Amino acid sequence: MKIEPVATARLVLHPLGEAEAERIVARQPGTGDRWGEGYPEDGDVRAATGFLNGLAERGDPGVFRPYGVRVDGATVGGIGFHGPPDEIGVVTVGYGLTPAARGRGYASEALRALIEVARVAGVTGVKGDADLDNVASHRVMEAAGMRCVAQDDQLRHFYLGF
Repeated sequence: MKIEPVATARLVLHPLGEAEAERIVARQPGTGDRWGEGYPEDGDVRAATGFLNGLAERGDPGVFRPYGVRVDGATVGGIGFHGPPDEIGVVTVGYGLTPAARGRGYASEALRALIEVARVAGVTGVKGDADLDNVASHRVMEAAGMRCVAQDDQLRHFYLGF
């Protein structure tokens, strides 16, 4: 299945394929890969590993996959879905940028675009969470329209319904 990149004003969300995910897990760029300084981070490797495991177990997830966040053609982080929608149609999102790319509004811009991908795909809602002390991530989700709906001793939980 061919999934098209998603363009925003400053970014391109590049859908990962199997070969690219394997290179991320190996932390070895291929010919033509432009990785920003510090990419991939541990979270990118975890997301690519989860994507590869999902491919093996369930097949191609369509749009519900990880995406590389590209600025001027260089991958500076990742964003994506943790898998297909659950039984009530809700997807979980995650994201992360390299330190050099943080603080510029890229994460919120990318998350807004990913939420639109989910909405167009017909999900009923989008959820995410962040550690209690990760105020920057709380702000990213809030800037993308998600609201804090719960908090426990470790995480703040955010949700946006359609």
